[in-house]
Amino acid sequence: MCPAPDPVERPRLSAVLGEHGLSGAAMKRALRSGKVSVHGVPVSDGGRVVDPATVRVDLAAPKITVGRDVAFVHHDAHLAVVWKPAGMLSVTAPSRRQETTLIGAVGRKLGKVFVVHRLDEQTSGLMLVARTEEAQEALKGALEARSITRRYLAIVDGHCRAEPWTVDSWLVRDRGDTRRGSVPEGEPVPEGAQQAVSHFRRLEVLRRRASLVEVRLESGRTHQVRIHADDSGHPVLGDPLYGGHRITRRAPRLALHAASLSLVHPVTGEPLSFQAPLADDLEILRRTLDRAADELEEREPGSSPGGGRGRSSRGGGGAKGRRSRGGKGRGGRKR
Repeated sequence: MCPAPDPVERPRLSAVLGEHGLSGAAMKRALRSGKVSVHGVPVSDGGRVVDPATVRVDLAAPKITVGRDVAFVHHDAHLAVVWKPAGMLSVTAPSRRQETTLIGAVGRKLGKVFVVHRLDEQTSGLMLVARTEEAQEALKGALEARSITRRYLAIVDGHCRAEPWTVDSWLVRDRGDTRRGSVPEGEPVPEGAQQAVSHFRRLEVLRRRASLVEVRLESGRTHQVRIHADDSGHPVLGDPLYGGHRITRRAPRLALHAASLSLVHPVTGEPLSFQAPLADDLEILRRTLDRAADELEEREPGSSPGGGRGRSSRGGGGAKGRRSRGGKGRGGRKR
């Protein structure tokens, strides 16, 4: 589970680092160079609230640029769990062979590795990589059997309803405008369509017409979270494909983060669980969107970090008229 931030009960990371004996200058150096981690993931945002028990300071840790470089959360002889920064390809694209990819970066550290699943280029967070072909086959099988639990955090447009909801739809490569999307309710499911199921839960309502939500996947289809968020009437902020211009300019990038992975080790049978706190840029965006308008004007005169007017929300129940279990919906059953 990925709980909503609790600024009342938990201290800011900077306060925790002060208790570790770091001065202001030393704190900044440690944060910028990957010496500070939360749940094993390097972070550079000292303003986030944290559980002190999850914070680790290791001044001997290898220097990295937080938010740009891949970070290793776990690795053994069979698999690795790594943190992918936003803006990095998971695997090589045909037209962009010269760019650094996550698989390439991990391979340079660990030797040959094998793809298990992918994250969109602008999505940050946890990614699972196999170190042997046998582990790859087993982990892909576990994904298909839905025995690996993956949860995402997303900052979405509007104020979602309090009750959890599920979107269940058939996804096609081209919904009619060259983009992937859900088959409209009542229409025949074409050959090649893939069923996708996403469970949404609101974690926090942000003052400036946005919500922080958790999304648990039963399936793992391309753009699934982005499509189902849009189907729900709450597109992911910063999404240029499914949100449109107004939504795109509300965030510096796609506000989507792979926050947790839970699985059974394919060889040892050991249960494994990993969490990645909201990426620094998205955590800062979350705090900005939760400030009152007068507070923003006082602290940041002339700025408009929200970037546009938000749609009035009708909850998670399909403001755009998509099919969903528990409400009407255009592209998936919502319940």
